[in-house]
Amino acid sequence: MQADWEVEIGGDAPIIETQWPGFVDLRKQPEKAASLPESGQLPDLALALVRLNHSALWTSKCDVWPVVEFDRDELDAPRQAAAAMACYIDLLPGDSELWPDPERAISWCRNLCAHLQGVPLRSCRTDLVIRRAIAPPEPNALGITAYLTASGIDLSDACSRLQSAVAAFADAVVDSLSRAWIRSSLQ
Repeated sequence: MQADWEVEIGGDAPIIETQWPGFVDLRKQPEKAASLPESGQLPDLALALVRLNHSALWTSKCDVWPVVEFDRDELDAPRQAAAAMACYIDLLPGDSELWPDPERAISWCRNLCAHLQGVPLRSCRTDLVIRRAIAPPEPNALGITAYLTASGIDLSDACSRLQSAVAAFADAVVDSLSRAWIRSSLQ
């Protein structure tokens, strides 16, 4: 899987808003993940959201859409790839000590991208964007928007590949958080 990260925290950069109309707190109501409209488009997204919300992170928003134009090289896709699907998931730390500053968020993203690059999924990509977040009680928290994209020979194939990418992403995130917890407990 292709994976990269970037930082967008200054000026007019988008901010992750956590208390938006329609927000469903999947930490408290994980059973609602399957009824989200996005899960209707991408059923494995519900499983990934439940896993992510039962980790040291929580999710505030997601979306799924067909991609009109895509770069086959960025997705390591074959020439036959004619369609692509994408989704995003806004991730917030359950504990402000996970990403207390941009440097820690960058380090986490670098490590996660290195892990994802070892996942043998062709035609898939993850882009992590570190952003400011309004997450009460933290007025200036950091969050990460994870964009996942997959291509295929048609929309159904792209959707299937995106489901695999979302599952691999959730596995990698939960694994990276477990490793971080083990390292911090040994110090």
